[in-house]
Amino acid sequence: MKSDKIRVIQTAKGTDDKLTEKKPLALKEDVHSNFPVIEVDKGKKFQEIIGFGGSFTEAASSTLDQLSPKKRQEAIDAYFHPEKGINYTFCRTHINSCDFSLGNYAYTETPGDVELKDFTIERDKQSLVPLIKDALKTKGEDFKLFSSPWSPPAWMKTNERMNNGGSLKDEYKEVWAKYFARYIKEYKKEGIDIWGLTIQNEPMATTPWDNCIYTDEQERDFVKVLGPTLKEEGLDDVKIMVWDHNKDIMKPRVDTIMSDPEAAKWVWGVGFHWYGSEDSKSEVNNDVLDYTHETYNTNLVFTEGCNPYYGIEGDNLIGEWWTGEKYGRHIIADLNHWTVAWCDWNMYLNEEGGPNHVGNLCDAPIMADRDKDILYYNTPYYYMGHFSKYILPGAKRVEWKSEVEGLLVTAFENTDESIAVVVMNESDEDKIFILKDGNKGAEVTSLAHSIQTLIY
Repeated sequence: MKSDKIRVIQTAKGTDDKLTEKKPLALKEDVHSNFPVIEVDKGKKFQEIIGFGGSFTEAASSTLDQLSPKKRQEAIDAYFHPEKGINYTFCRTHINSCDFSLGNYAYTETPGDVELKDFTIERDKQSLVPLIKDALKTKGEDFKLFSSPWSPPAWMKTNERMNNGGSLKDEYKEVWAKYFARYIKEYKKEGIDIWGLTIQNEPMATTPWDNCIYTDEQERDFVKVLGPTLKEEGLDDVKIMVWDHNKDIMKPRVDTIMSDPEAAKWVWGVGFHWYGSEDSKSEVNNDVLDYTHETYNTNLVFTEGCNPYYGIEGDNLIGEWWTGEKYGRHIIADLNHWTVAWCDWNMYLNEEGGPNHVGNLCDAPIMADRDKDILYYNTPYYYMGHFSKYILPGAKRVEWKSEVEGLLVTAFENTDESIAVVVMNESDEDKIFILKDGNKGAEVTSLAHSIQTLIY
């Protein structure tokens, strides 16, 4: 062990502790106790972490635009400031509009504009791009940003609408691939690097908002167009992720794409969401992550998750504890099954859970009351911080074994050789255990409904 002290960062229900640093614990040799043990073995390592973060949407940026400059900066600091924030390093944004935009829009809405002569990101430059730039400035260094389309322009689709289903017309595959490349280059002109792409957000969901349906075979075939197009455009360093939909139904898609060598060679990873079967402890859910890693040796990325929201005057989620616990439960399960990065959905929303142009209101870790100029920090914010602030890019998951019933655990070694162990207690009872590494250990109390990051 590097240190004879364990730093204890704690968030606990019924206390004032929210990412609060507590008194350090002493590491002692040959600790003898009747308490159960959580033992860390840093000699066995697994996947390397890329980062944790959330999503920039037009809904998020327009919400912050309606706050005072001071509150807007506080909201940005909360995620990105090196000291005040929770160290977001892996983020997402949308290509064209999504449901969390103020309305449908595309970068060229001119029917048949196959040469993309009318392509422009002016809509993004009004609010979305400034927020991303301010986040980069606040962080003081680049974070990884990936982009996802919810729908091609209406004229490229079989139903000629951005909403309510429809697929990409075959004759526009090449144009749509070049559209991705043009988007990346236009963002580059704004000083924003696009690290990666997903082919399509939720490609099997017909929704009243922006969407586009891809069968397993259609997505496989489009990868074979997009990969070479990016290479031709000098963008072959941009990572391509497939699926970007629910974890519990991803196996057929993964098999169809990754078993095809011509498609698989362009694929960097597989993105997944938590919607559908929401029990992260389900063997079906976790098995598919293990299966994907073991069968195809590809990267696994959680690309979206959020809780439904019903308005600040009604059944809202502000102050609810279970919402944070849901985040913690899913993050720990995903990390323990080979996930290399974890990205939340909207970073910010207004007091109504929007704006959303079809009323698909949701919760966010930070909610903003625009009239009162107040920010509400919900429990997912603190639960996310237990991972994003202390498990840093480059960290590798290490082996651990637990004798403690009912505690969720994961452990990582950072590049500075410090160990970060996250312990989450969803039960109504405090649990005492010995954290052990080699011949040293310390007695730890995990409070009921708490999460701790233990660093040594």
